[in-house]
Amino acid sequence: MQATTNIVPLWISALFFICISIPVFQIAQAIKKGGQNASLEANKVSQLFYGSIVFFSLFFAYTTLLSFLGVFQINTFPPRVILFTMLPLLVFYFFFIFQTKIYWTILAQIPLSTLVRLHTFRLVGIFFIIFWSYDALPTYFAFAAGIGDIFAAVTALLLAKLIDKKNQHYKKITLIWNIVGFWDIVHVIAAALYITKQSIETDTIGVQEMTRFPFCLIPAFAPATIIFLHISIFKRLKMQDIV
Repeated sequence: MQATTNIVPLWISALFFICISIPVFQIAQAIKKGGQNASLEANKVSQLFYGSIVFFSLFFAYTTLLSFLGVFQINTFPPRVILFTMLPLLVFYFFFIFQTKIYWTILAQIPLSTLVRLHTFRLVGIFFIIFWSYDALPTYFAFAAGIGDIFAAVTALLLAKLIDKKNQHYKKITLIWNIVGFWDIVHVIAAALYITKQSIETDTIGVQEMTRFPFCLIPAFAPATIIFLHISIFKRLKMQDIV
């Protein structure tokens, strides 16, 4: 089975791989900043910084291996890329990371604007629209997912500036933005599941091309990580007695 996509030019695939790798370093840098603000030992901060990079690198390698083994290419409901990558990553976030003391220590010290800026990686949503232009994704899914992610990324930059400037209403705006962003990613996941079910029943175009390398890294990494970041922002706001 074909594990890599040949729908789009190679340079687009290469550009995507670079873009989807950027949030790994953004998250690591945010962890480092939070650790330093929490006055953790330099060695501990360094371990957390490089440990997070190694973890996500191994996760990317695991996802890539499954793609090349053809695990994702069988069109099933729910999609195997969700069962073997996204769900395990969600479990790791919520049943391991959220249970650690170090997470809460660092979260309390990460600037709110830094957490919001992490969502700028959602600019990778442009690739949904690029894929659609090559007839590789259904119109509704491509534009719903693509525009939603682009909107979240652009507004994250604007919101982060408001937070840094301590705008009078930045707390309420952050809460509203976070709710909208959370709803958007849940909607995208639901749409992907529905379209997959329909494509199996009607033998029409679905989201199967997103299970091929390197684009399989989107469903594997992005939804779970975006949900984790949104929940972290809710938690950070609660720490400030905002919600």
